[in-house]
Amino acid sequence: MSTEVYIPAPKVLVRYNISDMSLHRWLKNPTLNFPKPMVINRRRYFLEADLIAWERARAAKAA
Repeated sequence: MSTEVYIPAPKVLVRYNISDMSLHRWLKNPTLNFPKPMVINRRRYFLEADLIAWERARAAKAA
């Protein structure tokens, strides 16, 4: 049984309080290293564990 949780792009936008254009820019910026989505039927889904790891890495850099 898989315990992987995928979050759709609209919920990622709410999570980080950003616009779709900002998310697009984050994905195109190699220095930001934002997790890449899985695309299903032209919809983007992000692995929650990847988002949490990215958040922790950003927090560690800021500290």
